[in-house]
Amino acid sequence: MHSKDQICHDDYQKTADWLLSQTQHRPKVAIICGSGLGMLADALKLQDSFQYSDIPGFPQSTVQGHAGRLVFGDLKGKTCVCMQGRFHMYEGHSLCKVTFPVRVFKLLGVETLIVTNAAGGLADGYCNGDIMIIRDHINLPGMAGLNPLNGINDDKFGPRFPPMSGVYDKDLRRLAKDICKSLGFSQFVQEGVYCMVGGPNFESIAEARFLHKLGADAVGMSTAPEVLVASHCGMKVFGLSLITNKVVKDYEDMERVNHEGVLGVSKMRSETLQTLVTELVSRLDINNNTA
Repeated sequence: MHSKDQICHDDYQKTADWLLSQTQHRPKVAIICGSGLGMLADALKLQDSFQYSDIPGFPQSTVQGHAGRLVFGDLKGKTCVCMQGRFHMYEGHSLCKVTFPVRVFKLLGVETLIVTNAAGGLADGYCNGDIMIIRDHINLPGMAGLNPLNGINDDKFGPRFPPMSGVYDKDLRRLAKDICKSLGFSQFVQEGVYCMVGGPNFESIAEARFLHKLGADAVGMSTAPEVLVASHCGMKVFGLSLITNKVVKDYEDMERVNHEGVLGVSKMRSETLQTLVTELVSRLDINNNTA
C-alpha cells in the first residue's frame, strides 16, 4: 500500500511498459523542455509522439507554452525522448506527479537527463536572452520539506539519502562551454546557481533581494524536483536556464515581468538553444540501442 501522495513502483513500470509497446525507440537521453522551449523536440528525426492525455498514469500540463507531448526520436545518431512541457507544483500536482516521467525514463533505459527552463535573472551582470549553464541549485521547497523523495524510499531506484553535491555533471558542463565557444555563443552564456521557488507568482522585491544574497543567479518554478529524482536514480544531469527577464531588486524600478514576455524571449533564443542541445547530445558518450 502507498499513500495518495506516493506512487508505487508498479505504476511507473506500467507506464514504461506501455510506452515500450508503442515505440521501437529505446532512449538513452531524456530532454525536459521549459516554457516556450518545446521546439527542441522538433529536431528529432523518425519521431513517435504521444499526447500526455493518452499515456497511462501521466499528469497533464496546463501552462501556456507547454504543448503536452512526449516525443521519441533520433538526434544526431542518439535515441532521445523529449517532454514538450513539464509539470509544476503550482498546477496542483504532488511532487511525485511532477517527477513521475523521470522515473519512467529510468525504466526506459535513460542514462542522461537534460533539463531546460525559463528563469528570471538575479545576477547583476545577466541580460535577457542569456543562457545559463546550471552549476548548482537552491531547492527552497525541498528545504521546507516539499521533496519528491518523501515517504517510503523505493530502493529499486536509489538510496534513502542521496547526495546532491555535484549533481550537475562537471564533464557535461565543461563540454557545453567548449561547444558554446566553438559556436560563437560565449558572449551570452553564463554559468551559475538556479533557485527554485514554488510560484505561480513572480517574486516580490524583498524576495528577490533575499535570493540574490543567498547566492542565486537565476530563479524559476521548476527543475529542482526532476533533477533530484534523476540523481536519485543514478542519471547524469545537465541543466540550462534561459534568462527571459530581469528580476526586479530595486523599489524605484518600474519594470514588471509577465508570462507573455517570458515566451517572447524563449522564441528569440529557440534556435540557439536547439543548436547547443543538439551538439551536446551528438557528443555524448553513450551506446545507442534500438529494439
